[in-house]
Amino acid sequence: MASLKRKAEPVSGSLGDQKKPKKDGSLTSFFGAPKPAPSTTAALNGTSAPAAAAPIKFDKEKWVAGLTVEQKSLLKLEIDTLDSSWLAHLKEEVTSSSFLELKKFIQKEIDSGKKIFPPLEEVYSWSRHTPLHNVKVVVVGQDPYHNHNQAHGLCFSVRPPTVAPPSLVNIFAACEKDVPGFKRPPNKGGLLTPWADQGVLLLNTVLTVRAHEANSHQGKGWEKFTQKVIDTVVKVRQRGVVFLAWGKPAQKRVETIKGAKHIVLKGIHPSPLAARAGNFADCGHFKEANEWLRERYGVEGEVDWNLAAEKQKPIKGPGTQQPIKATEDQETKPKEEGPVTELAGEPATTTDDFDDDLDAIEAIEEMAKSSQVDGEDKENK
Repeated sequence: MASLKRKAEPVSGSLGDQKKPKKDGSLTSFFGAPKPAPSTTAALNGTSAPAAAAPIKFDKEKWVAGLTVEQKSLLKLEIDTLDSSWLAHLKEEVTSSSFLELKKFIQKEIDSGKKIFPPLEEVYSWSRHTPLHNVKVVVVGQDPYHNHNQAHGLCFSVRPPTVAPPSLVNIFAACEKDVPGFKRPPNKGGLLTPWADQGVLLLNTVLTVRAHEANSHQGKGWEKFTQKVIDTVVKVRQRGVVFLAWGKPAQKRVETIKGAKHIVLKGIHPSPLAARAGNFADCGHFKEANEWLRERYGVEGEVDWNLAAEKQKPIKGPGTQQPIKATEDQETKPKEEGPVTELAGEPATTTDDFDDDLDAIEAIEEMAKSSQVDGEDKENK
């Protein structure tokens, strides 16, 4: 009997060791699209929450065929340019009455001759650079940049040859403190596609803006949609995600994220206007994010924050996933077949041309109101 026990014990231990990597150590389940489990009906329906949940089944052609004529017209941009990994989870949201009203508003803007930024084909570039199954870090921004050659669908990021705005300069300063050997983009630029391609979701709260009119599309419906994007990440990325929330507006977007599954790193906004609240460069978020990812997923789970010239990648275009080259010799006038990136003929944007601090101003105003209320409370005591 003793010999039988000795033989049985290694077998039991061996099975336990085999099961553990499947649950906790699978890098593929975190960084790549997980394989579906046909026998798990709940997982295929997107209702289960295992460590490596299988993607829901989504027949895009069938879904499009079931849309009304009006829906197909209003949702052409989403059908053509929103990555299917996201559309599979957002299809109910984009067909909601509130979202369709948002699309009608944007169409009226275009019909009335208003110029919209970013260029329409890049509104959802965040979804193509960072498919849902690749998300491991989320950075929450606010309003897109509203001048020429700036916004291209990734928050804080700007297209070449535009120089990095003040907030992004401070973000780079934090990276230099956190990341050994960190290099900024060449030519004082601010293109962040290398981060997005590694799973860093750079999401603005509002996805479009009228040219030269900051916050002009605020309160029109984008906030509900992008909150759904964040909620989808929380629900689907069960292995855990780092949320970077800089400033009060961003922190409001992630305030419902609780528990130990995900981590939320909060700090002041990187804008120079928020400097009185502290030095953003000392936040330590880039180092802390990598430490958390390394502890959970190993060294391969870290983000390479380096933005040196050799790491710069072009902006991915819709449909074929071919890149839209952000070069100075691109045409400035739209072709008849669709919008193009406007670069040639426009001077390189300088830091003086940016009004990227509106969310920082909002945070400061909230702090001021809070201080005023606290002062009144003390006087009344």
